Amino acid sequence: MLALKIALRYLLAPKSHNAVNVISIISLSGVAVATAAIVIVLSVFNGFNDLAASHLSAIDPQLKVSPAGAKVFAKADSIACAITEGVDGIDAATPVLEERALLVGASGQMPVVFKAVNPAEYPRIVDINATIIDGLNIEAADIPGREIPQAMTLSVGVAMETGLRPAPDSGAELYAPRRIGRINPANPAAAYRREAFTATGVFRVEQPEYDTDRIIIPLDAGRRLLEYDNGEASAIELRLTPGTDERRVAGDLAAMLGDGFTIADRLRQQEEAFRMIAIEKWMTFVMLIAILLIATFNVLSTLSLLVIEKRSDAATLRALGAPRALTRSIFTWEGSLITISGGIAGIIFGSLLTLGQQHFGWVKLAGDPNLLSTTVYPVRLAPWPDLAIVAATVAAIAIATGSASRIFTKSE
Repeated sequence: MLALKIALRYLLAPKSHNAVNVISIISLSGVAVATAAIVIVLSVFNGFNDLAASHLSAIDPQLKVSPAGAKVFAKADSIACAITEGVDGIDAATPVLEERALLVGASGQMPVVFKAVNPAEYPRIVDINATIIDGLNIEAADIPGREIPQAMTLSVGVAMETGLRPAPDSGAELYAPRRIGRINPANPAAAYRREAFTATGVFRVEQPEYDTDRIIIPLDAGRRLLEYDNGEASAIELRLTPGTDERRVAGDLAAMLGDGFTIADRLRQQEEAFRMIAIEKWMTFVMLIAILLIATFNVLSTLSLLVIEKRSDAATLRALGAPRALTRSIFTWEGSLITISGGIAGIIFGSLLTLGQQHFGWVKLAGDPNLLSTTVYPVRLAPWPDLAIVAATVAAIAIATGSASRIFTKSE
């Protein structure tokens, strides 16, 4: 590969004109900086993805069994018992019921999403009590003999919007449209069922979809409110025995329950949120590729100057019998080598910066540390697929740059 050897010499050897040296360094640096920016940005999105995943365990169960194509299913209590007894590796299973309703308190009202759970069983599924920031936990609110009618746990957003706080006189009513019977237009209030509750606790899980408009109520109250009398539930939430293979349990559940149910792990339960992060990540990647393409125009400018400087060398090669194709190949390789060198330097530099932030946390997040879920900017370097995709992209651009360099060598 004579053309490659000569191109390598042109790349490494100093040029006769200092301006060409400066422009070559600028071209290579431009590609390196753009490539490093791509690596860093992709790593930042990985970090935010991991940060989101780390908070899932606060309120999402390990596995969730939901009806396929329906909102609720009947005899959920019996199904939960059958799952616990029939599938190895399940530590606890409890039905839950989720629906929208209107919460009306003394200081305000707002639409909410209530989750009706068994107060004695639900803390075995997720560590909800660890998220309580004010008032009683779920189990304490359900102690027999307490003077608390139908305890209700509020998200921090609901507490702020309605003014409800954990207190014996902090009563509120939950309204839901009637499912059964006729509605009298002359009495609109009769079109709704209502249940009275007392706010006993406030929780916060650092996730807007839960902290904004969620409340937790007893399962029996939720079924009465929605007029369910056959053990209906919208899902069964499961906790696995430590060390159990989650995929194996999901497969056993699918075989046991059939096609009428879907089984979702924590990531699938938040599929929309993670899909949005992935879309933002790769849209940003496409925009940064455009910047990298602009940076490669400097490489073409460098090649045009290099062709002028090495015109005498090209004439010497032709006098020695070298074909014109050899001259063109030299500058094709030169354009590709400049882009590849800048890309490799950028990948190394971006990876080192990312690893430094990942292990030492150089860049801090502004704000009150007590209110932040993390105090450092989250990043995670992913050799596969991120670095592999960046390397492949740089290689493709290098080939395109080398091909474009033939424009400057047509007259040589």
